[in-house]
Amino acid sequence: MASINDHYPVSCPFCKIAQAYPPDPNHPIPQSPDPEKVDPQCHLILSTPHVMAFLDILPIAPGHILITTRDHYQKLTDLFPPPPSSTSNPRPADDWNSRRLASTQRASARGLGEWLPVVSRALCKVTGIEDWNVVQNNGERAAQVVPHIHFHLIPRYQEGRRENAGKGKVDVGMLKSWRMFGRGAREELEDDEGVEMAGLLREAMREEVETKAGKVKL
Repeated sequence: MASINDHYPVSCPFCKIAQAYPPDPNHPIPQSPDPEKVDPQCHLILSTPHVMAFLDILPIAPGHILITTRDHYQKLTDLFPPPPSSTSNPRPADDWNSRRLASTQRASARGLGEWLPVVSRALCKVTGIEDWNVVQNNGERAAQVVPHIHFHLIPRYQEGRRENAGKGKVDVGMLKSWRMFGRGAREELEDDEGVEMAGLLREAMREEVETKAGKVKL
């Protein structure tokens, strides 16, 4: 029988988040998740059986979000492993496990594709931005720091402009839109700012989900 660590390696920070915040069967957007369940704090905005989203603890810009799979996959190619050799003759139990794993991988890939636009719309609504990056790195040479599939959603604010995010509660300061991903200073996310930003994002995402209910299956 597979160990839980096969799905959630204890050394992986994203797997620790997955263990600390199980999905709510009633709604994909958590109501008021406790950010102190993990250290450093996690400001969770999405929790489904296959996908999670939370604020980056070292944001390039305020509102920098990470979207990741709940199960542990290191690279995009791990979501769809090559089929077994036609000459192999797996035992029935092994064949069942392979089918179950493939089904979970497909659900994870589908979940990423379904939620990226939803989270993006919420991010734009809360921060007031019109431009943002979606970045995904595979491997150390490609600047992947955490070896667990994740997408970065990075707001790009107009240079030299002070923006009030969402309802005017979050001051994102003076930002330069030309800053490249992975370059320049990155400061730790302040806990109070994370709580406030995550709350605004969850509210916007609930509105997105409720508005699209019946139109898009999430």
